[in-house]
Amino acid sequence: MLTAPALQEARPMSRLQYTAIFVCFLMNMLDGMDVMVISYTAPAIAKDWARLGISLAATNLGLVFSMGLLGMAIGAMFLAAQADVIGRRRMILLSAVLMGSCVLATQYVQSVPMLVLARFISGLGIGSMLASTATMTAEYAPARTKDFWVSFAMSGYPIGAVLSGMVAARIIPVYGWQSMFLAAGVATLLTVPLSYFFLAESLDFLLKSRPKNALVQANRILHKMGEKPLPALPTVETSVTKAAVRALFVGHRRSATLLLWGALFMSFATLYFLTMWIPKLASNAGLALNLAIYAGTVFNLGAFFGIISQGYLSAQFGLKRVISGFLVATALLMTGFGWVNGSVWVLVFFGLIGFGVQGGFVGMYSLAARLYPTRIRATGVGWAVGAGRIGAVVGPLVGGLLIGAGWPMSASFVAFAVPALIAALVTLFIRVPDQL
Repeated sequence: MLTAPALQEARPMSRLQYTAIFVCFLMNMLDGMDVMVISYTAPAIAKDWARLGISLAATNLGLVFSMGLLGMAIGAMFLAAQADVIGRRRMILLSAVLMGSCVLATQYVQSVPMLVLARFISGLGIGSMLASTATMTAEYAPARTKDFWVSFAMSGYPIGAVLSGMVAARIIPVYGWQSMFLAAGVATLLTVPLSYFFLAESLDFLLKSRPKNALVQANRILHKMGEKPLPALPTVETSVTKAAVRALFVGHRRSATLLLWGALFMSFATLYFLTMWIPKLASNAGLALNLAIYAGTVFNLGAFFGIISQGYLSAQFGLKRVISGFLVATALLMTGFGWVNGSVWVLVFFGLIGFGVQGGFVGMYSLAARLYPTRIRATGVGWAVGAGRIGAVVGPLVGGLLIGAGWPMSASFVAFAVPALIAALVTLFIRVPDQL
């Protein structure tokens, strides 16, 4: 009897598979929008609250950013792991409702503690969504093109960040910062019925985890794929146990898990140093203000093309080698950043660095999805991303200390080229079952 991966490998991709992957791409677009909405609205919130006697000083804003990142880490580690119990589809729907409702409610906050709480809860949904969509895409994509499709789905994140910036620039000056949270929240909640009606549960999850009515649901999916129904569920190994974090450290997975976490920590540190400090870095590097504001857009556009390119190249040359190559190239570009200070080439370098760091970083989602079997895949991806997000907190913090201590931009970039290079080397030592 064919397993879900074998079935999907034996035939061309169906409309149902394309739809599932597209929905995951769309959900990641909303993730990017919901993450960046606070960055785009923070200046307007601070100005508006100042008239009411509420201070949103840099220290308070740093707390808001940090709690959002903490929520994303916890959501990826603990909430996304429940997708191995309740299913990938239900967790994606739950994450969308959590994200959308909380972002929508943020327009009514009137104090720093309320804003901190809102961003933390939003982060829970965002972190869970990223891990769950990566898992769902990996289980619907054929093995031969899995890396490309996972990267494609994750590339929705920088696209959402770019589009939300364009929207924010138009509506915040006219309608106020509340309008941005209204738009982002409504857009997210509108995808809930779309996902409910068009996103099918993972066939691999149904056949191997065997939830209630698994056979009925699996045959419904097989019918939509043009396949014959199954008379009974395929047998599974009797040694299969309930998904748990400890299963990530059984046998050969122990060293692979620790190496993956380390590589993601280093990648997150470099990525979020760049993401959080790009506007100031561009200004300090000598760009005029009207050019510096485009630095984040250029970085995210470079990220989109880097993610897509990495997915394509990984299918041709192997996932680990391509991830490592992208991160080594990023380290070289960051080391050479000092040569372009004070020129428009700064924007070109930001685009190329975004291409390399995001391309290599997102490839690790594919690596995590390949490393773990179906029964613990969401747990494995979620905990890897959650552990890596500690680097997302450390990176901007260390970057701020370096910049505050008077380090020049070129030296700061060289400092953060080191974790990118370490991540590239560590990735090569991660052992996965099919020896990527």
